[in-house]
Amino acid sequence: MSKDYTPYQQRVIRNYYDNRQAVALQRASELVTELYLSEGKRRQQHWKHLASHLEALGVKPAQIAHLMEQDKPELVAKLLKQLARSLG
Repeated sequence: MSKDYTPYQQRVIRNYYDNRQAVALQRASELVTELYLSEGKRRQQHWKHLASHLEALGVKPAQIAHLMEQDKPELVAKLLKQLARSLG
């Protein structure tokens, strides 16, 4: 880490990067809920954001494209449940 950061700041930054996958999983779960409730352009926006979080979790782009094409939040929910088991 850079010497410009205090030890506390370095610890905060390190913890953030250590927990990045957990944060991405949590946010993806929240977006699945939003998908169930949204329609139209808002739904497309949620899919776009969800795709970026799935990428951060290591999901292959082809699988993400397939999930978006299917447009079924329940499929994403199942995938997130599997990812949670593998991370936890």
